Amino acid sequence: MTPPERFSPDDPREWLNRAKSSLALARNRVPEAYLEDLCFLAQQAAEKAVKALLIERCIDFPYVHDLGRLLFLLDEEGEEVPEEIRAAAELTLYASVTRYPGVMRPVTVEEYSEATEIAEAVVRWVEQRLSIR
Repeated sequence: MTPPERFSPDDPREWLNRAKSSLALARNRVPEAYLEDLCFLAQQAAEKAVKALLIERCIDFPYVHDLGRLLFLLDEEGEEVPEEIRAAAELTLYASVTRYPGVMRPVTVEEYSEATEIAEAVVRWVEQRLSIR
């Protein structure tokens, strides 16, 4: 298996490639991995995908993990963001709180499944909107 083609950091294709890479890792449920860590990767997939679209639309964005805030920037510029994609804001929790021991209870299998489904939807949604694929 060959890795995806690399692009420059300001190319939305590189951000989408990184999103797909994070999503592939998030889906790889191995016995030794905490579900919290896999949910973090799902969050990262959604975040990087959204940032790919922001880059393509020439929308400046802060380097934050807040998916609600990033989606709001798209919305402000006229991009119609469907409700199922807005659900990605829920993934922001996995970018911070669940990454550290004892801060929150363990993630359930159902929560993990939902996180990966949301991330997959965001990556697909962004991929359909990018003019360069």
